[in-house]
Amino acid sequence: MRSIHLQLFSICFLVIFSSCKKEAGQGGTSFIKGKVQAQYYDKTFSTLKDTGYAPNVEVYIIYGDMPSYGNHQKTNYDGTYEFLYLRNGSYKIYAYSQDTTGLYKYQVNIYSPLLSIIKNVEITKKKQTVEVPDINVILK
Repeated sequence: MRSIHLQLFSICFLVIFSSCKKEAGQGGTSFIKGKVQAQYYDKTFSTLKDTGYAPNVEVYIIYGDMPSYGNHQKTNYDGTYEFLYLRNGSYKIYAYSQDTTGLYKYQVNIYSPLLSIIKNVEITKKKQTVEVPDINVILK
């Protein structure tokens, strides 16, 4: 009788935990990395002053279909960023750029002179490093 209960418990345990699918997010063994490149303009956006990889720019990550970002970090001195220990799934990586048109997008009851530059990324296996194409932003 004891062995039947142990077997039933083991089967239930396996069924419950094998049916759990982990969604995109932290807790895995994969990485996403990339760089942010910037064009620096004067205040009127009429003169390009400089270009290069941008230090100290906030980069955000959205896990799967989440409605808002799950994590963020600033780029290093050379414009690089890295999100570590991710599981398989879909991700969106983004940074904000100045809107040079002067036609600001209406978002959340405020006018914003910023645009989101988004890159879609897919992690398909464990211990994978995904390199994102450069995120190109415009800064003042």
